[in-house]
Amino acid sequence: MYKIFWYECRRLLGNKFFFGILLILLFYGWQILDRVTILGVAHTAPFSCWSFGDYLSQMLPLLWIGALFFLTFFTSEKARRVRTLTDAAPMPPRRYELSRFAAAAAGCGLLALACIGEALFFYAWYFGWHVWGELILPALAALLPSLVFALGSGRLLGRISPKLLYVWMAFPFLCMALPLPEPFGILNGSFFSTWAITMGVPDPSFSMPGSVIAAQGLLFLAGAVLLAFGPAETGREKRLSHV
Repeated sequence: MYKIFWYECRRLLGNKFFFGILLILLFYGWQILDRVTILGVAHTAPFSCWSFGDYLSQMLPLLWIGALFFLTFFTSEKARRVRTLTDAAPMPPRRYELSRFAAAAAGCGLLALACIGEALFFYAWYFGWHVWGELILPALAALLPSLVFALGSGRLLGRISPKLLYVWMAFPFLCMALPLPEPFGILNGSFFSTWAITMGVPDPSFSMPGSVIAAQGLLFLAGAVLLAFGPAETGREKRLSHV
């Protein structure tokens, strides 16, 4: 299982798409940092949790696209045609598929870390600010639930039709364009730009209301359940389970 995981990681990360989306992410991220984040969000410092969370919210659509593009490597028609070869391998097909999706999750995580690392470099370069531990909670809140849901829902849609993955890539852009209710404000960035102001104190510490925590928790749970919901058991797996 580990050999397949590392093989798929090398295949994904050595692909020209990975370097292309990485360069686009870093270029777009620097524009956001240099033109928006540097001014501060909701009357807070550029390196506050709120400004950092707003930056990540604006990066989320591209990260979402990257996660779904990774899944296209495994759900395309070409990948389905080689399924007969994987069924003949000594590993059960379910474990083989989980190894591949773990590689996709690893690639998605590396893209997210690149965005976070760029922001940390920006803060250190312009402001000499290094209190990075304060940014862990907003990073987890802004990225983890949404990206887990992107991978889980993308896995399910890719099983139905690979073309649905490309349609699903528009979801975060739709969220950015809609006036979402407060519990889902992280999806379009409105939470970070408005909640700090409503707290009524200058540069408040990071916190989330119960409704936002519940919404993000449900989003994460839905993605985790979809990831755990494997494909229908094949005939070969049924035979192996009875051995």
